[in-house]
Amino acid sequence: MIHLLMLLVTAFTVPTPSSETGFLQRKVTLGRNEYCYQVFVPQQYSPKQKWPVLLFLHGAGERGNDCTMQTGTGLGPVLRRQMETFPGLVVLPQCHWGEVWIADMEQQALQALEQTIAEFHGDRGRVYLTGLSMGGYGTFYIASRNPGKFAALVPVCGGVVPPRTFPFPPHVIAQVPKDKPYETLAQKIGKTPVWIFHGSADRTIPVTESRNMAAALRALGGSVKYTEYEGVEHNSWDRAYAEEDLWRWLFAQRLMK
Repeated sequence: MIHLLMLLVTAFTVPTPSSETGFLQRKVTLGRNEYCYQVFVPQQYSPKQKWPVLLFLHGAGERGNDCTMQTGTGLGPVLRRQMETFPGLVVLPQCHWGEVWIADMEQQALQALEQTIAEFHGDRGRVYLTGLSMGGYGTFYIASRNPGKFAALVPVCGGVVPPRTFPFPPHVIAQVPKDKPYETLAQKIGKTPVWIFHGSADRTIPVTESRNMAAALRALGGSVKYTEYEGVEHNSWDRAYAEEDLWRWLFAQRLMK
């Protein structure tokens, strides 16, 4: 009888995959803090198969706690145009005002990713990371601290050393390497495939940030693709996320077992 009761309790506590599709709101809790994030689930979703999962980090302008703005710029509009055809799940956390994708914001993003993998039958061999501007910085930093977690990275107009116009908060600035910053992060990222995008006329995040990081990764034998849009200013994400070859390349990447 006790054994049967335990089986019944287990049956009722195992989470069942959601049948909803589109942009869905979810929450994560870290200590006493609760964070809202969104998950994009394609219309062809079925829990009968494993799905690739893409973690998207927005830029500084979409920070807040409305749980909506992070879907309005960058990847969100692409997903709305491809509701029926986009081939994977996308996790869209939101960074709070005054923060960057380091420390607590990094942890809430990673926890949102883990919850999505568990709820929607995500494929751990096909987990990817992308971000634009501040999220491009977050892509490099989070990947460097989580080697072997992501099958590929797509940083867009990001970097490693914060520009003077957008310094990191004092409580996270210590995490920026003072000596050889590009080489330090490149060494930690290792041979994870990376496709970097940037506009040559970017006056917000210098294009040298992406050039330096691409060079550092290549010097260590990394797998790097680099696309620089001539004459394009800070908004290089619309062109980057519209690249059909990007999605074919990204979803072809898998973690080696």
